[in-house]
Amino acid sequence: MRLREIAHSRTGDKGDTSNISVIAFDQNDFALIAREVTADRVNEHFKGLVTGEVLRYELPQLGALNFVMRGALRGGVTRSLALDAHGKCLGSAILDLEVYDTTAEHLAG
Repeated sequence: MRLREIAHSRTGDKGDTSNISVIAFDQNDFALIAREVTADRVNEHFKGLVTGEVLRYELPQLGALNFVMRGALRGGVTRSLALDAHGKCLGSAILDLEVYDTTAEHLAG
């Protein structure tokens, strides 16, 4: 299933760094999201766009992950000629990640 089926996102930026939060609709899906949406997978998903490191922070009490992606905005809002210099569309793009729920309950349904 796509991540967008179980989560939503919010984005922010500071200079050339994009910040994306992935928030579970249902707290019960947080473990699946935390297992599947790693910094390495996010880095691979944005390969060619993000030139720096991708850091992941967990906020389990909120059912959320926060990703800080350095070198993601082509120099930053005031320097970039990119159509989306703030990186707001990155929040939508991360929700295209495929996540795999291998629990028996999901496979039976």
